[in-house]
Amino acid sequence: MQNSRLVPPYPGGTMRTVRPRPSRSILYAAAALVLATTLGTAPGGPAAAGPASHVVASGEPIDYVALGDSYSAGPLVPAQRLDPLGCLRSTNNYPAFLAGYLKVRSYVDVTCSGAETADLDRRAQTTIIPGPKPPRQIDALSAGTDLVTVGIGGNDRKLFGSMIEVCQKVAELDPQGDPCRRHFTNRRGVDTKLRDATRIQRYVGRTLRAVARRAPNAEVYVVGYPRLLPERGTCKAVKFAAGDYRWGNRIERRLNRSLRRAAVNNGATYLNLYPASRGHDACAGQEAWINGSTLKPLRAADFHPFLRGMRGSAQEIYRQLTGGRTAPGHGVAQPPIGSIGRSSTTPPPGVVAAWRGQSD
Repeated sequence: MQNSRLVPPYPGGTMRTVRPRPSRSILYAAAALVLATTLGTAPGGPAAAGPASHVVASGEPIDYVALGDSYSAGPLVPAQRLDPLGCLRSTNNYPAFLAGYLKVRSYVDVTCSGAETADLDRRAQTTIIPGPKPPRQIDALSAGTDLVTVGIGGNDRKLFGSMIEVCQKVAELDPQGDPCRRHFTNRRGVDTKLRDATRIQRYVGRTLRAVARRAPNAEVYVVGYPRLLPERGTCKAVKFAAGDYRWGNRIERRLNRSLRRAAVNNGATYLNLYPASRGHDACAGQEAWINGSTLKPLRAADFHPFLRGMRGSAQEIYRQLTGGRTAPGHGVAQPPIGSIGRSSTTPPPGVVAAWRGQSD
């Protein structure tokens, strides 16, 4: 029998005991049995959503850590946390919803708006709002971590930020064409955004290996990006030239492909939000998960998820982790008591101004 042991905390945390863990083979067999009895024989139950989480199916208490950028953090989605304020992290982001759905034993959210892969594993991040630099996100991990979600990649090589900024600036030069695609195509005919979206696979792979070293007992899930743009057509909410909608979709799909491949090649599991977010893009009006070109204080930063998008993403993640179960219908996130630090119900002075000055 293994003995319990103490593990060092992440900065600001407390020392805690790692419980003895069953071998992987025993755990996986038990998980399969649980899933077979609770999902496979249920008449009229939801279809299986691919391999379910063995950690979730085991019924053991879960210690969950969320890593990622603004699509995980939730800039300007009420209420914004103050730990630190510069990360623009919401109490209603998808990690907070997921922590509540899973009824985890502990929940640590170190997602931070503006984060690149290097901010997860190699450096303290410079935040959008000047202030104390949060430590590397992987410092929140330990041998006692059971479940990790990683939502990262869109900020590397300024993939999303510069694309969104330039596409809006050049749209009026050729409203029916694709001036943004042409802007990012170099003299040799190389689409530099498509190239960069491919290269990001390598960066995410490096980060996932660092995560595995810090949390060797955890299941690691790479969360893909939801749809930003509609499959076809245009709308006033997204100020792109008509031809750049299709191109923008191609860039996002390539990024998600890179995330999936990085996960597969490094022992993690990819969670695909693209199908579930169909019909919830920035042009979807009241059904939109994603905000469009206009920054909306108390709702969402431009081209970032609304609260409904965070909730929808969490519900889809929960569905995939449980093999098809439907998440509880909470209107707001309800993570375990004591897991959320001090927060404010509205963005404090300077938050909106800081966001306007920097793209995530």
